[in-house]
Amino acid sequence: MFGSNKSNRDGHLVVDALIGAQVVIRGDVEFSGGLYVEGTILGKVIAADGAANATLTLAEQGSIEGEIRAQVVVISGRLDGDVHASEKVELTPTARVTGNIHYQVVEMNAGAQLTGRLIHGNAQMALPPPADENADKGKDSSARKKLADAMA
Repeated sequence: MFGSNKSNRDGHLVVDALIGAQVVIRGDVEFSGGLYVEGTILGKVIAADGAANATLTLAEQGSIEGEIRAQVVVISGRLDGDVHASEKVELTPTARVTGNIHYQVVEMNAGAQLTGRLIHGNAQMALPPPADENADKGKDSSARKKLADAMA
């Protein structure tokens, strides 16, 4: 199973790295290939730049508190954070997600719970980049003023 070249599109789960049920990672994780999480990650889980077929599978007993960015994301466990999938997101019946899901294709099974929004990939292009929280503390930037004027 480890190091297999078979794709999950062929019905086989590819696992290049496994985070076991007793493991807790505090910090960001960067991966390529297949990552299977049975434990807990407190941080971002992001596919490496240029990583083809990066697939994150969050097992039923697994949990992630942080953002996920990968080509394919399969969630069976608990996630507190946003998902950005360039290809597909699958929520199994035991998935518990608190956050927004940015997707191209989504498969949501009966029983899955989502507290957040489903945002199709084409819609996310219209969103502005996240603001730097420290850049304008106590100040009203001209961009924010223009946005407020345009919305009025």
